Amino acid sequence: MKSTGLVVEYNPFHNGHLFHAEQARKQTNTDVIIAVMSGNFLQRGEPSIVSKWARTKMALQAGIDLVIELPYAFAVQNAEKFAFGSISILNAMGCHFFCFGSESGEINEFSNTLEAIEKRKNEYESTIKELMKSGISYPTALSQSFNKLELQEHKNVDLTKPNNILGYHYMKANRSLQNPMKAVTIKRKNANYHDEEFSSSTIASATSIRKATFNSNQTLDEIKQYVPETTFNVLQDYLTETQSFHNWDLYWPYLQYRLLSTTEKELTEIYEIEEGIEYRLKREAKDANSFQDFMEKVKTKRYTWTRIQRMCVHILTNTKKIEMFAHHNQIEYLRLLGMTEKGKSYLNQIKKDLEFPLISKLSSIPNHIVELDIRAAAIYSQGLPNPFRQKLLKAEYSQPPYVFK
Repeated sequence: MKSTGLVVEYNPFHNGHLFHAEQARKQTNTDVIIAVMSGNFLQRGEPSIVSKWARTKMALQAGIDLVIELPYAFAVQNAEKFAFGSISILNAMGCHFFCFGSESGEINEFSNTLEAIEKRKNEYESTIKELMKSGISYPTALSQSFNKLELQEHKNVDLTKPNNILGYHYMKANRSLQNPMKAVTIKRKNANYHDEEFSSSTIASATSIRKATFNSNQTLDEIKQYVPETTFNVLQDYLTETQSFHNWDLYWPYLQYRLLSTTEKELTEIYEIEEGIEYRLKREAKDANSFQDFMEKVKTKRYTWTRIQRMCVHILTNTKKIEMFAHHNQIEYLRLLGMTEKGKSYLNQIKKDLEFPLISKLSSIPNHIVELDIRAAAIYSQGLPNPFRQKLLKAEYSQPPYVFK
């Protein structure tokens, strides 16, 4: 059986994701679609709107055949480490292709950019570091470094665009593999990644969909045309059951407590806390009256909103540098969240060739290997009132992979 991999968050699964999956299947003529999906906390430093189990259900009902969790050590990371973990997992799952959405839509532009940078790699990376020292953010430094070195021999990809940046890192990670997969990219339709308002009749960004759900007042009719019916039903069930969707407002009291009760020295042990920002974080936490207020006080030209949010997730989960350094250099396991019958057949076909343990229940693997994921799930569950909090916490240990027939 031939398989194609997707790197996803599905926060939540919408019509754009459905288009991506359908096009990936069509363009690669594949039998099985495998999604590597972030867990409960995401790459941009946000809690997912609903749990990874609910998002797995959305994916399977919309035609994804296998969902594998991207561990916390890779999920809440910068683009390079996020891409490395994701691509490594898809490769370990035996994918022949991987397919990603981009603003470019032209795979040759990514290949040209990679080759141009490779020729002057040391100079390129040195220029990025110098630019960042001047106080600009990493995405801006990435693009400016490329332009500054005039690496324009062929048509290259625009590295100011968020999905192009991720795509570049996917391609870079794939190139480093012993047996690279074949890469395919699909041009994003209608909505841009960061769009907060609806601008099309059927396709909307996950950002705008989340914004509408948070303002929904218990009815989700406003997003109905932008998501598959299956997604709509999962979201409605989650809201009916828990009376809430997850966002930073639910976790702000916990984060504020952590910041006020932790010393500056202790904060420096937390992953991504560096260059004295711990003083700024503690100072602003005293007066901030909400997460939004806190972020607006803390954000600077040097530290992007996303980077600070990731710091906040690591503070919230008490994730130390020493822990992340121990786990983010290579994948150690493959955690199965769900599968269709076709996905199950594919697993049976490749199981004997898997290089890493395939986990269907946490009891089958030593706790220290999955400690970061367990802790993240425990903290994520605190966003819900009981009894849903306890139910979600127990699911981390007891929930078997979903099987969608």
